[in-house]
Amino acid sequence: MLSIRAILEFNDAFVQEKKYAPYQTTKFPDKKLVILTCMDTRLLELLPQAMGLKNGDAKIIKNAGAVVSHPFGSIMRSILLAIYELKAEEVAVIGHHECGMANLQSSSVLESAKRYGIPDDRIETPLNAGIDLPGWLTGFKSIEESVANSVRMIKTHPLFPQGIPVHGLVIHPETGKLDLVIDGHAHQTDKPQPVGHHP
Repeated sequence: MLSIRAILEFNDAFVQEKKYAPYQTTKFPDKKLVILTCMDTRLLELLPQAMGLKNGDAKIIKNAGAVVSHPFGSIMRSILLAIYELKAEEVAVIGHHECGMANLQSSSVLESAKRYGIPDDRIETPLNAGIDLPGWLTGFKSIEESVANSVRMIKTHPLFPQGIPVHGLVIHPETGKLDLVIDGHAHQTDKPQPVGHHP
């Protein structure tokens, strides 16, 4: 296990030796792309390499399963900010084969929580407040269906601009092969223009 002290020692040398120089860029994605993908460790370097991306090319948002589970959660907010404030012009939702969220059962997560010492009354609190805890902790059956659902959630969001393509893909975590689930350019209208914009 890597300790925080070891990380900070490495970081000190990294800064002193100016190893950051090759990674310097702006906050705006050069390829005008925002990606929602899974937090799986196998994708950390594989995904950008498989897409031909370098540091600064794309905004990359990660969570378990590359899932948009709530229209007004932090994932959707990040996507909207990437478009409205950081000039992204395309969105890609990229799930992966062999995902840990596939067929995940809430019961196994809650059993693990108990083994970590979370008492039953703390597990019952959200249930008593009307929160669908089992649903929130349950995975999906098909990665392709999950990706398609996230694409739908993004495209139909009331604050999402028409004309921004939203693609759905699935990557293989060993080979990096990408399979297209949804082509965001299909049935695409003209590129959106801000109100008051004169071409």
